[in-house]
Amino acid sequence: MAFVLPHGLPRLKSRGFFEKCVWNRVCKKCLQWDTIHGKRTLIKVTPFCNSSREATATKQDSTKRQEETKKGIPKTRIIKRNVPVVAIVGRPNVGKSTLLNRLTRNFRSGAIAVDVPGITRDRTYHSAFWNGIDFELVDTGGLVFEEGKDKVPFIKEIREQAMIALNEATAAIFVVDSTVGVTELDIQIARMLRRLGVPVLVAANKCDEEQRALDANEFWKLGLGEPFPVSGIHGSGTGDLLDKLTEYIKERGNGVQGLDNQIDEDNILRVAIVGRPNAGKSSILNRLVGETRAIVSDIPGTTRDTIDTTIQRDERIYCFMDTAGIRRKKMVEYGTEFFMINRAFKAIRRADLVVLVVDAVADIVEQDEKLAERIVEEGRGCIILINKWDLVQKDEHTYEKAQKYVQTRLAGVSWAPCLFVSAATGQRCEQVYNTIESVYEQYSRRISTSVLNQVLEEAILWNPPSTSKQGKQGKIYYCTQVSSKPPTITLFVNAPKLFKENYRKYIENYFRKSLGLEGTPLRLLWRGKKRPPSI
Repeated sequence: MAFVLPHGLPRLKSRGFFEKCVWNRVCKKCLQWDTIHGKRTLIKVTPFCNSSREATATKQDSTKRQEETKKGIPKTRIIKRNVPVVAIVGRPNVGKSTLLNRLTRNFRSGAIAVDVPGITRDRTYHSAFWNGIDFELVDTGGLVFEEGKDKVPFIKEIREQAMIALNEATAAIFVVDSTVGVTELDIQIARMLRRLGVPVLVAANKCDEEQRALDANEFWKLGLGEPFPVSGIHGSGTGDLLDKLTEYIKERGNGVQGLDNQIDEDNILRVAIVGRPNAGKSSILNRLVGETRAIVSDIPGTTRDTIDTTIQRDERIYCFMDTAGIRRKKMVEYGTEFFMINRAFKAIRRADLVVLVVDAVADIVEQDEKLAERIVEEGRGCIILINKWDLVQKDEHTYEKAQKYVQTRLAGVSWAPCLFVSAATGQRCEQVYNTIESVYEQYSRRISTSVLNQVLEEAILWNPPSTSKQGKQGKIYYCTQVSSKPPTITLFVNAPKLFKENYRKYIENYFRKSLGLEGTPLRLLWRGKKRPPSI
């Protein structure tokens, strides 16, 4: 804003301004001066009273636009299969995960089952089928109220996850240990289940012998009905348990023979969230989903198993896969963490896109680079999220420096878009969905052969292949796209050995620059082919 002097002229720093310009008219109403040269407005000075009114109106308009923008933000909702849900609950280390894998007959990608208390923390859903009925089994962490709180961490969070599973369950399976008998904690859990009013089946696990099957009668004192002696390892007694479970489901009117509103698995966009421990992956998942789906804490290694969450936003269906933090290979011993990392790598293979979460407070280390290389090897689209951006002290050059730093350290995925977000405050988290859509569009893109060959011709024109010491020069005849997800282009040449790595990288970068393939790996296949003789 220019301030008006008493004589009606604006205060201008340059004296030559008055010498070059000739003033012919002054409008006192709006203080707008026109020059003789071109009859165009040179400068406009608004009185303070009018400017304040304009500023107030502008502020109101911006507020309205923000409210309209918030209203226009699509809401997300978690999609659940239209099948009965059965929750598996019990105290720690009674074999809940082992029994779940037996009931679902899925031992490779089922729940992590290790003889260590407190392995399961978040609730995980697994599909099962028995007697023509589809249903879902929910694996939950071991319930602890007060006893043993020093041994099992996240008692409160695990209990909340178990209560969510019980509230949405059609029935529940209460797993107890037949080798130990009835404990005080079993009695407390049985009392809680009776208050909830959910049909409960008592599964006396670890009944591997006949004598232990007889010892299962001790659990009648829980007051939850007949106990079923079962063995999660050998599978004995599980058929009777499932028969009774399906009876409960049919009695409650949920014995559907099929699925209503079935979702086409091919149309689901699968996104894996990976990174080092304590980078904020679970916080990102909760922010994107809109609810507390995973347990969050400052302790590294909180998430153990892969958590699949299917949501709908507008007409698009996403499946986000939260994974355990991946440490360096030499730091991992065979055991719980070994299986956790294997599940994370399987999630990368199952996904279409991978969100690589990096801690903004910590430095980018070698492990982040190896994860980026793993994403490229698997041929998955990539998005880099720099989390905890709200904790960084910033100035006017911080953003540019951070971008250059990320591109330098993660050179293997320099083509991936980078967002600086904060899961705690929600800063730029809404942009993640738009970035996912744009990256997936490039990841599944099909390019015509004519366009590819036109770009190839320009690349060769700017930088032709070099000649070998024997005087042979590489020749590229033509190229074509053979597949997508990721885009794969085959180049037919006279001899693939004549094209060194630097020239192949040049061709790849030229394709990216010309076609705008952002966020997706590009595979180039060099095939030798003799040129047909001219007719």
